Amino acid sequence: MSPEPGKQRDFWDKLDIILRPMGGLLTAAAIAVFGFVTSSVLDRRQAMDTNTRLYSELMSRREESESALRKDMFVSIINSFVNRSGTDLNSDVLNLELLAYNFHESLNLKPLFVDLRKRIARAEAAAKTPEAKAECADCAYRLGRVAREIVRKQLVVLEGAGRKFDRTIDMSNDPEGTSLEPATLTLDSIPTTFSLDVLGVDKENHEIRVGLNIETPDPAQGRQTKSVSFTVSFFDFPMIDNTRLLRGQRCAIVLNGFSEQSADITMVLFPGVYASLKEKPYYNEVIENVLNASESLAR
Repeated sequence: MSPEPGKQRDFWDKLDIILRPMGGLLTAAAIAVFGFVTSSVLDRRQAMDTNTRLYSELMSRREESESALRKDMFVSIINSFVNRSGTDLNSDVLNLELLAYNFHESLNLKPLFVDLRKRIARAEAAAKTPEAKAECADCAYRLGRVAREIVRKQLVVLEGAGRKFDRTIDMSNDPEGTSLEPATLTLDSIPTTFSLDVLGVDKENHEIRVGLNIETPDPAQGRQTKSVSFTVSFFDFPMIDNTRLLRGQRCAIVLNGFSEQSADITMVLFPGVYASLKEKPYYNEVIENVLNASESLAR
């Protein structure tokens, strides 16, 4: 608004005349800056999405290549065991080493270990020269070494995600009928009590027959008790040979050492998601886990 005729312009009138054009310039500048910032953010987001998509495609192709390679390796190694065409013990031990180191999380390799151990024992009994006996001894050593190495790798993973306790069995006398000290392990706020009984020992094959009693509290059904018995050897791998518990948990016993004086075992309790890749959860376990997670979030 222009001042009245004859009225002298004061300071505010002059300031209004000066700032009115600048208001339009500031508005235009603000819109330009906002557009530039928005465009930069959109460009960075688009570049990030492109990089993520490219990374996903590269990882997918890499996994496909690795899967194809592992498939070819698996078929080749398995065929060497199924279709034996005069292969020697060294070759079979090498194939089993390759199979164990690459597929120990998805295959139950115990039958192959047991069969190869028997073949080595027969070859050692039939050996007539020191060289042949030394070769059999070397094959037996390699077989035990790879089994202990696989057990150690799996146990390290399971111990990191679960709980464990160790026990020693006195082998100086006949341990059959011995009851080991019970222990309670708590995982995901669920206390589970384990009681171990020694049912028998095979010193020649380094195997222990154990009875396992498991007690777990259940808010809905009260205290749940489960009893199982099985044989533990150096060829039992915890991710494969384990027992299902409540809420998808698993437990397994590992044989760490065996001598004339003692045998060392480890009991490990771990979440079911760390079990073998061939072990698929039951539908009721999946639903129960989802409901428990929903209840935890609601609290």
